[in-house]
Amino acid sequence: MRIAMTYDLRSDYLALGWSPEAAAEFDSEKTIGAIESALRELGHDVTRVGRCVELARRFVAGERWDLVFNICEGAWGRSREAQVPALCEAFDQPYTFCDPLTAALTLDKALAKRVVRDAGLRTPDFLVVERLADLDALRMSFPVFAKPLAEGTGKGIDGRSMIEDRATLQAVCCDLLKRYKQPALVEEYLPGREVTVGITGTDREARVVAAMEIQLRDNAERGGYSYVNKEEWEHRVTLRLVEAGPFRLECEALALGAYRVLGCRDAARVDLRADAQGRPCFLEVNPLAGLNPGHSDLPLLNEMAGHTYRDLIAAIVESASRRLPAPRS
Repeated sequence: MRIAMTYDLRSDYLALGWSPEAAAEFDSEKTIGAIESALRELGHDVTRVGRCVELARRFVAGERWDLVFNICEGAWGRSREAQVPALCEAFDQPYTFCDPLTAALTLDKALAKRVVRDAGLRTPDFLVVERLADLDALRMSFPVFAKPLAEGTGKGIDGRSMIEDRATLQAVCCDLLKRYKQPALVEEYLPGREVTVGITGTDREARVVAAMEIQLRDNAERGGYSYVNKEEWEHRVTLRLVEAGPFRLECEALALGAYRVLGCRDAARVDLRADAQGRPCFLEVNPLAGLNPGHSDLPLLNEMAGHTYRDLIAAIVESASRRLPAPRS
């Protein structure tokens, strides 16, 4: 196939003065090169396009491809991950991964949790804080966990995110509101095992790649899989496959249920954490999971399951190809 690649290159934003944390969701040249190499090894003709605005320019100029391989995170706004999917649909262009509705829905962690909860799937209690006065409605017991409502890659999560008292919660929420210019999400803190589940496929064909437990080492930031813990996981975190048994089966079933009810396609990663009773609960889903080989969680899950990086890219393209229009006679 003729495949166009859309992406946000991290170095471009760093050159514009963005901080490393602000540009953390964007991709490195290593990632772009790895995807392109895998696609070419699979026999596809690949064109690098880049950001959403460049894709729009090419669409207006009349260019089309058999498929757009999209990993654009978008630069601004709560619906930034929906921009390329919406543009592709406006120009009747097939593309990989989720549609605009799912992209926008899942970036807003509270909206995603409401959909998952309404489907009867377990997720911790939560409160959306748009202004500090919203904390007056807090009815959860401490400790709680606070993070930005619509960020990824652990942004806004650090050693202060697990909070033991109301005064500290107010200070942390005040900082999050100022730094990220968006609401904060305050959740019931779950003290159990932290697990991420990789999934490929779409709808009934969706299958679990693997379920991986995230164990913090003594030198890790406390409380969870924070920005620093993610970026320096080789030194701060131990990653291992969840052992076979009831807990893994429950994690896989919950992850697949959330993946399907939220409308994820082709591949994604679902984050879970166990409550005090040891029951896994849905935290969030990343429908545009990182694809940095040897670093991002989805490729690591794929490797742990015994598959190559090319196998992962092939599975994504094969799933997306099922949505391609039938050839015209």
